[in-house]
Amino acid sequence: MSACLLGEESFRQCCWRFLKLSDRLRDGWSWEPLQGSEEGYMRKTALRSVSVNSGPTWNPHGSRSDKESPASCHCVCRQREQAAATEQADVDGTHDDLDPGYDDGVVSGGGSRVLRLEYHILYSCSYMAPVLYFRASTLEGRSLSLDQVWSCVHPSFRSRLQRSPLTTITQQEHPLLGQPFFMLHPCKTEEFMRPVLQLEREQHGQMNYILTWLSAVGPLVGLDVPLKYSTLQPPASPPEACLQPS
Repeated sequence: MSACLLGEESFRQCCWRFLKLSDRLRDGWSWEPLQGSEEGYMRKTALRSVSVNSGPTWNPHGSRSDKESPASCHCVCRQREQAAATEQADVDGTHDDLDPGYDDGVVSGGGSRVLRLEYHILYSCSYMAPVLYFRASTLEGRSLSLDQVWSCVHPSFRSRLQRSPLTTITQQEHPLLGQPFFMLHPCKTEEFMRPVLQLEREQHGQMNYILTWLSAVGPLVGLDVPLKYSTLQPPASPPEACLQPS
């Protein structure tokens, strides 16, 4: 096996270490075991503010759609909420941590909208790499289309997504939940992670594969990884049966 590929047990160990750091930072990540199975995934939800433009939707083929002109979302703000706060906001309809003036997901001035994003990190046995799945919806529960998700990608990342090793955004069925999700395809993960892993080995460092990989791919879909992760002391070695269902 190539040293640049990630085995499933190594994936679980990296997730365990990452979750320990997330707990210390209160960053909202959790491990979700699949009932009746040894499989599971990491999960985080967040609320995020985007500005709404009246222009046509940008599409992934580099042209603008003239068949319809839904509101185009341009990502301008950081993560707004952690998972627990997001779930509570969905229940009682309050958004205390958001800017004043939000009402049903839209700023009173009509210039912004709040989206609810849910991120999952799964292991791909085919590519021997982690995969980032996500879905986005308004606070009213309306799911975004693929074109709308593309329009939410920051302009500085759009061309990069099409020509770089990070590939592109596609819509796929969630392999564990059987529900429609968007994903960043992992076919080039080994390619862009190889120089990072080689440098880590040369410097005899202790790099967390998941943390490094997520720092590279997360911002493309609005998921920023706080710099504080890199300042924390790595947790001790995980137990032998880490992240196994009880």
